[in-house]
Amino acid sequence: MAFESDKVMFEIYREKTYTGQYRVVYYTELDEHNKEWEINRALAGDSFYDGFLKSHRAEEGKQIIAQFIDRMNQGEKIDPGQLSAALKDYSAV
Repeated sequence: MAFESDKVMFEIYREKTYTGQYRVVYYTELDEHNKEWEINRALAGDSFYDGFLKSHRAEEGKQIIAQFIDRMNQGEKIDPGQLSAALKDYSAV
């Protein structure tokens, strides 16, 4: 079992205002100067997917997340199950 410090908590959400774009926030990487603003922004959106990445594989997982977000923002319909499958080796459960 992974310790909390061995994980990166994230959420993919869709903005309800402005562009309606999909975005990701990595909660465990926020600092004091942007924490409140980023959390409020995510809470105002529609949650699409959330989870944890293994810290030692987080950068690879972030690249996959970025690719999925780009595809969704270009109009491709993505099922959360597709994202789960792609992140299987990077997820900390």
